[in-house]
Amino acid sequence: MLNDRIEAKWIDLFAQVFAACKVAPGDCCAILSETQSRDLNVALSELALARLGARAFHVKVPTPRQSAPVAVRSTGASDALQRLGPVVAALAQSTFVVDCTVEGLLHAPELPDILKGGARVLMVSNEHPEMLERLAPDPALEPKVKQGMRMLRGARQMRVRSAAGTDLQIRVEGARVGGVWGYTERPGSIAHWPGGLCLCFPTAGSVNGRLVMAPGDVNLTFKRYLESRIELTIENDFITEVGGDGLDAQLMRSYLAAWGDREAYAVSHVGWGMNPAARWDSLAMYDKRDTNGTELRAFAGNFLYSTGANEVAGRHTLGHFDLPMRGCSIELDGTAVVTDGALQGELA
Repeated sequence: MLNDRIEAKWIDLFAQVFAACKVAPGDCCAILSETQSRDLNVALSELALARLGARAFHVKVPTPRQSAPVAVRSTGASDALQRLGPVVAALAQSTFVVDCTVEGLLHAPELPDILKGGARVLMVSNEHPEMLERLAPDPALEPKVKQGMRMLRGARQMRVRSAAGTDLQIRVEGARVGGVWGYTERPGSIAHWPGGLCLCFPTAGSVNGRLVMAPGDVNLTFKRYLESRIELTIENDFITEVGGDGLDAQLMRSYLAAWGDREAYAVSHVGWGMNPAARWDSLAMYDKRDTNGTELRAFAGNFLYSTGANEVAGRHTLGHFDLPMRGCSIELDGTAVVTDGALQGELA
């Protein structure tokens, strides 16, 4: 287990990333946390903002009582704010918000109101800073992610196949497209660190086919590499069958069923990893408390299939899986963007 100690190099690192977000002397910056936040990242955020000459203040809220029937992990949909108007107003009026909540504001219901005020939000993923240090944002990634986003916006159909047996047809026309490279300069926007992925939230009824997860693919809700196959049948967005005799399939069936919510079986977003510095094998190097798994979402050439909330399709649930897969081929209207797990063309 890594030590939770403030290191000068990590203050430098946080200051470097905040400077990439155009934090300037005198800027009014909020550090958002909850009682179960990683205190080390909160402290590093404060010291880094002070180094940049910003006027920082803390917003710390109690971590709310659990409402779900099972443990909730890595959703990007923090419920810590509980729609507290004064808190949302304080964040919205800030120039810059460092999001150190456990789950993150990425899909939180309060986020639109915060962004509407013009705040720039950087979600610092709930990782130990040793991992954040390895994945400091690289400006060279930004144009490649933007190119991937343009390709997604201009496409009508995504097809995903693999030697393991995956064959998915995904209508991406009308989907909401997103991309993250690890920092944000634009008022009214959010990014997360680490970054490096392109994705979209398909409209209702857009995903059909077969998704086969092979040993070595990852279930990030469980922070676990698969050791046995899982075969998912997907019909009009919804997983209708979870095939497989191994423990991995049993765990997935049990967790999905525990929600008692059909929407937990539906697609949230689909996309691919873009970050060449992110490593597929890194999950083996960390205790579970030291990682949130965001690096595994971003490693270059993965296909990321996620279940759970999808506002574009009108679905809301806390049930969530992020499932990065290796060795897949992804085409947009017949043009390859990933071939056998390797980025192609301008994205490489």
